[in-house]
Amino acid sequence: MNADRKCFKSRSILAELEGHRGHVTAAEFCPWQTHIIISVSEDRSFKVWDHHVGSLIYNSPVLTAFPLLSLLIDAKSRQLVTGCANGQLWIFSLVEGHHFRCVTRVSLKKKSESFSRRVESRLCCLPEESQHPCTHGLEKGDEVEASLPVLGLAPCDLSAIVSAPCVCGLSSETTSCLWIGSSAGLFIFNLANFELEAVLHYRDFRSLSIHVAGSCAVMSKANDDKAICLLTSLFGRKIVMLEIRVAALVRSQQGHDAGRHLSVLPRTCVGPTSPLCFTTAKESKTPPAPQRQSAGRSTVKDQPLVFHTKVRSSGYASAPHVTMFSPKANTRKRGDHSSRCRDGPRSKEYPLESSPPTKLYKQRVLAHGPAAAHCVQYSAGDGQWLACGLANHLLLAFRADLSGTPTVFSGHDGAVSTVCWSHDSRWLLSASQDGTLRLWSLRRAELALCLGKDVFSKPVRSAQFYYVDTFVLLSSGPELQLLKYHIDTCKDEIQRYKQKNRCKRVFRLPTTGRTEITSLSAVNDFYSYLVLTAGRNRTLEVFDLNAGRSAAMTVEVHSRPVHQICQNKGSSFTTQQHEAYNLFATTASGDGIKLWDLRTLRCERLFEGHPNHGYPCGIAFSPCGRYVASGAEDRHAYMYDLGSSTFSHRLAGHTDTVTSVAFSPAAPQLASAALDGRLQLFVADG
Repeated sequence: MNADRKCFKSRSILAELEGHRGHVTAAEFCPWQTHIIISVSEDRSFKVWDHHVGSLIYNSPVLTAFPLLSLLIDAKSRQLVTGCANGQLWIFSLVEGHHFRCVTRVSLKKKSESFSRRVESRLCCLPEESQHPCTHGLEKGDEVEASLPVLGLAPCDLSAIVSAPCVCGLSSETTSCLWIGSSAGLFIFNLANFELEAVLHYRDFRSLSIHVAGSCAVMSKANDDKAICLLTSLFGRKIVMLEIRVAALVRSQQGHDAGRHLSVLPRTCVGPTSPLCFTTAKESKTPPAPQRQSAGRSTVKDQPLVFHTKVRSSGYASAPHVTMFSPKANTRKRGDHSSRCRDGPRSKEYPLESSPPTKLYKQRVLAHGPAAAHCVQYSAGDGQWLACGLANHLLLAFRADLSGTPTVFSGHDGAVSTVCWSHDSRWLLSASQDGTLRLWSLRRAELALCLGKDVFSKPVRSAQFYYVDTFVLLSSGPELQLLKYHIDTCKDEIQRYKQKNRCKRVFRLPTTGRTEITSLSAVNDFYSYLVLTAGRNRTLEVFDLNAGRSAAMTVEVHSRPVHQICQNKGSSFTTQQHEAYNLFATTASGDGIKLWDLRTLRCERLFEGHPNHGYPCGIAFSPCGRYVASGAEDRHAYMYDLGSSTFSHRLAGHTDTVTSVAFSPAAPQLASAALDGRLQLFVADG
């Protein structure tokens, strides 16, 4: 007894940290900086302390109207997670230089409701005999409380259960998850994509005497399938301990190999009934064009020569009925284009380990008057051209370094909303708000083909070249359409007035539920059968054009309709791991950017650092597959590293909303266009 008193007297208080205006509800040491302590309080703020010095390092503003109850510091993601009494989760970055910026804010109630609907949609796709084990829990899971106070937070190891693609910094070992204990149930939350992995409601256990918890504590070890949960009753004096099988809980509520048979890289040959073999099937039956006339018609008989007194007018004195010729504006020398193709950067490879393009190199004003830029894209084949669509109905084509005078394409009667290059960089495809789809020749700087409202019953929202320039893929209303086109490259200047270019619809496929398609994406750099579409009802659907049908679908992709799908297509100047080509990103106004794996149709990561609440800002993948760039409404372009959920670089220079971004396929360059009518080019520093 005397020894215990002596030991107690030898202990002393190292530091007293004062500053909170309410009761301190939780505090933790920083795992990688042990002299740092972070605390949360009922005053609705958190504070960062240095207990060696006894000083305050950072004092957050008031976060919410409800007191903060719990706190967790995750060493893997370097993030701070705190929960409040109304069921809100606040996540902050602790990375050096980020200055405790807020990464995201999550409503536990909304996440729980969305998770239940997604699980129900997965169960509807399963056989009837495999549905009944989970539906009982889901029905009761919908009856959640109006608020879910975050009573406790604890780490959760799901590395052996939740599989992620081991490419571009994404792997199950680097994915952090945590337990969230609430008054109505337990939740497993993924810190990479900010989604729920599993939900366990106390009401699902009939033998459990506690349905509303007053406090909660969870303990689980790494690489252990068991978790122990300790609950206390809010209205009684009961304490209950639960043993949870984590693997069984997670796998019972996740998809059963929803898209593991899908891959951007084709695994089978084109089928005989596939729409993609239209060229070989039709063209093989088409007889070759006659080289000369038949012998009977080509024989000229000897006839007498007769001179008439009256000669029929040739029509030169009257006004022409049709336009025979049109002036060729914006022409370039053929040798200039061909020399750049031979001596361009195709001989060089993209520097995979180079730093991201963050240094402003050049800026161009696109028009003298107000002309907002809506879309921008590099030529995929050689990376030597940069196309930009404007609100003043024009389409401009610059050299990649923004030097010289741009080529101007005029003809649209509305703002140009979509622009796409062919793989050989010879043709430009543009869609406009006037409802037309136009195909342009870069070499001749003229219109080659125009498809208007007489061809499409609904406006064309997305269009691109597909299957290595074999088809034009587009969306019109709820339909996915495949067009086969033919461009006559004859150089006969006398017969230029004859329209020999043509286009024909060879396949059309409606979406499930016939919902309007808001965006589509497909690979054109190599042969691929898959097409990704996003619907107005917030669904994501994958079509297999080799089979001519829908292959997979997932619901509630974002809280708002997706306005762009962007695939990790790489480029002709670099090679990535073959698994990396199955990564794609979706974005919606007010809901950030989500990174998906096509094989599992799972959201692997969420990027929410850029403000985008109203205008549909565009996104782009870097050719190396390491970065995702996005426009934003705060006049900046943001760049994210795929291995982190917070942005790594913010690029300034514009004076209005940045609407579109594009990476060069040949060099570490980034182009950004904005509503201020300016085009900026960023290069790698050093």
